[in-house]
Amino acid sequence: MKDPGTVLQTILDQGLLPLFYWDDAEVSLEVVRTLYKAGVRAVEYTNRGNKALDNFKLLKRTLAAEAPDLHLGIGTVKSAGEALAFIHAGADLIVSPLVNPEIAALTEKADLLWIPGAMTPTEIYQAQQSGARLIKIFPANILGPEFISSVRELFPGQLFIPTGGVELDQENIRNWFKAGVSAVGMGSKLITKDVLKSRQFDVLYKNAQKAMEMVKAGR
Repeated sequence: MKDPGTVLQTILDQGLLPLFYWDDAEVSLEVVRTLYKAGVRAVEYTNRGNKALDNFKLLKRTLAAEAPDLHLGIGTVKSAGEALAFIHAGADLIVSPLVNPEIAALTEKADLLWIPGAMTPTEIYQAQQSGARLIKIFPANILGPEFISSVRELFPGQLFIPTGGVELDQENIRNWFKAGVSAVGMGSKLITKDVLKSRQFDVLYKNAQKAMEMVKAGR
């Protein structure tokens, strides 16, 4: 388990949280290794398939020695039962698409960073009441940067990370940061189906470096 403040600061410094899921454990491992080689130090593996827990355990076991400074989190955690399973598997952070106070309580007890998802001011408020330091705005492609611009003054000091539809595009990334986000979550636009199906890890390496350069330029 990693200190939640350190994990949060890593995400903020990086300005980017890559996220993905793939059934094949070896491909999943190579994706994380490639991201790490490109300079990424925080990754979200998503709980979106039957093999998510087994794959996550393999990633944690294998990368503990290879990448000791990597913060490996789990996303798409919707229930307390799922949260417990991944806490026991060694997750460094828990990401949810919703606000579940039971998950908030479990992560607080485990001293873990929890990033809940919200898409309305009410949900943002509920996430704050549950102790969320960083809130995921999801689905970002529906809400857009204008949503962040509109609500951020209602929640001064709150940190936001949009996920879902953030593009590997300088103008798109710049618009998110201009609107007031602290980092961006990038899934299929960065770790594409072609990369996963065809094992195009060289392409992923270049795109991960490009994404981090775009974040630096866009802040």
